[in-house]
Amino acid sequence: MNKPSPAIIAQSAVRRLPRRALLLFCAAYILPGFLGRSPWKNEDIAAFGVMRELTLPAANWLQPQLLGQFTGFDALLPYWLGALAIKLLPFLDPAMAVRIPYMLLLALTLLTSWYAVYYLARSPQAQPVAFAFGGEADPVDYARAIADGGVLALIACLGLAQFSHETTPALAQLGFTSLAFYAMAASPYRRATRVAGPALGLLTGLAGLALSGAPTLALLLGVGGTLVEWSHTRWNPSSHRDAASDRQSWHWVLLIASITLAVSLLSFGLDLWRWRIELPGTDGQSAWSEWESLGRLLLWFTWPAGPLALWTLWRWRRQLSSRHVALPMWFAGMAVVSAFTTDASDRSLLLSLPPLAALAAFALPTLKRSVASLIDWFTLLFFTTCAIAIWVIWIAMQTGVPRQPAANVAKLAPGFEPSFSLLAFVTAVAATLAWAWLVRWRTGAHQAAIWKSLVLPAGGTTLCWLLLMTLWMPLLDYARSLAPLSRQVASLVDRKNCVEIFGVGSAQAAALQYHGQLELRQATPLASCPYLVVDVSAQARLGSVVNLPDWAFQATVRKPTDKTENMLVYKRISLGAVPGPAGVPRSP
Repeated sequence: MNKPSPAIIAQSAVRRLPRRALLLFCAAYILPGFLGRSPWKNEDIAAFGVMRELTLPAANWLQPQLLGQFTGFDALLPYWLGALAIKLLPFLDPAMAVRIPYMLLLALTLLTSWYAVYYLARSPQAQPVAFAFGGEADPVDYARAIADGGVLALIACLGLAQFSHETTPALAQLGFTSLAFYAMAASPYRRATRVAGPALGLLTGLAGLALSGAPTLALLLGVGGTLVEWSHTRWNPSSHRDAASDRQSWHWVLLIASITLAVSLLSFGLDLWRWRIELPGTDGQSAWSEWESLGRLLLWFTWPAGPLALWTLWRWRRQLSSRHVALPMWFAGMAVVSAFTTDASDRSLLLSLPPLAALAAFALPTLKRSVASLIDWFTLLFFTTCAIAIWVIWIAMQTGVPRQPAANVAKLAPGFEPSFSLLAFVTAVAATLAWAWLVRWRTGAHQAAIWKSLVLPAGGTTLCWLLLMTLWMPLLDYARSLAPLSRQVASLVDRKNCVEIFGVGSAQAAALQYHGQLELRQATPLASCPYLVVDVSAQARLGSVVNLPDWAFQATVRKPTDKTENMLVYKRISLGAVPGPAGVPRSP
């Protein structure tokens, strides 16, 4: 028995978002952040360092690492993609080359999210109420309008911006999760002769997710997808057009289960399983404070898709077992549980955004006009204020007026020298004018499309991200890059000789190699490099690895924007040195 749909939508409300506008939205969101910047700390530069090392002849592609150190992700495929890009694009700077496949992964995320929502909206249970005298939305037009809203909801998510523009396994996990989500959503609406597309997408998605450091999540998504499809096939036979469609649905259930089993065996064969469960409160901190922090993260990270998804679960509560609600709810739920049980909560929560955006899209046909107006006004005030603040601070950096913002920048980023880029300025002006036009368009009384409530959130997020990646790019590069620190270290040593490191993390080591052009080796009692670089936090343990009298202290190098990120530089001497305070040798 079909339960009544809460969606009451006329044909006039399901107009398509113009394809050029949608593509422009996506391009304006994808390109800024990948272009014109240095690798940022910490995971971004660390992953880049591993990719560069994989291009060396002696690299072990089944154990990606940097100078014998493993990074925070036990992943394979993301590093392979970056290393292959460096090899295949030798005419590009390595830092730019590795971003090409990751730009494609972000584009894949947006594309597969659109198609996933489209096919979910084609579900019989997702259709709007039929009018007595006709005029209700056409199923295909309705699905396209809902899919447009889903992509806008995804772009509008505040937590997507930074992590989706880094060359880390987190973005690879996002892309492959979205691909698997699309495959499961599209399968019932493909003919038997075209089911190979979703099958290949599911295999690539789950296998890619496992090879990107999340085999357990791939297993859970596969099991959940199997259960959702089995439930749909078992309890909704009326959705199948004929006996052939019914058989195809059962074949798809078996196919999902088989692919999930194959991916699990692949993970076992490559020894990808790791115990990563870390419940809040197990690290000595208050469990309540950690839960509170995770709650705040969940609220702002998923805004506005998260609250809209909750509204969908309430308004569609009689259809919770339907595919268009159950499938994204399972995907989002597994990602949220993963975020709450691992130490990388924000990067795990990133995987929940595509399914949350899908749920948010189904809130659109049930929103009251007052709620939509509230979203519009809040979005308008919030993002307009943010854009004005970005412009004011940029003007202060360039001219010194207003004085207080200029003083704040000088205090937070000592040594930073502002620069002017005509291309960045023109791009920022064009984006600001486009925002003004979008606000004028949205406030027009003649707009009836159901996706209209998400135009300003998506446009505002894109505007602020683009302004940050153009006007503020030099400042952000100076603050978030390890280039200034690395170049200071490189100026104190002879680059023709190797340099030993001790206590230096993967991010710092990668920065010293890339920005400082240094040949690094791990410090050992048998190492013979003439220079030694030590992280200040590892200074107390230095004597257990090297003979301190063999080294003379040269200088302490400080990162201008972080007083805790300091390095000590030593030079090997032939004569003994007099140890200084706290075990720091002095030159004789």
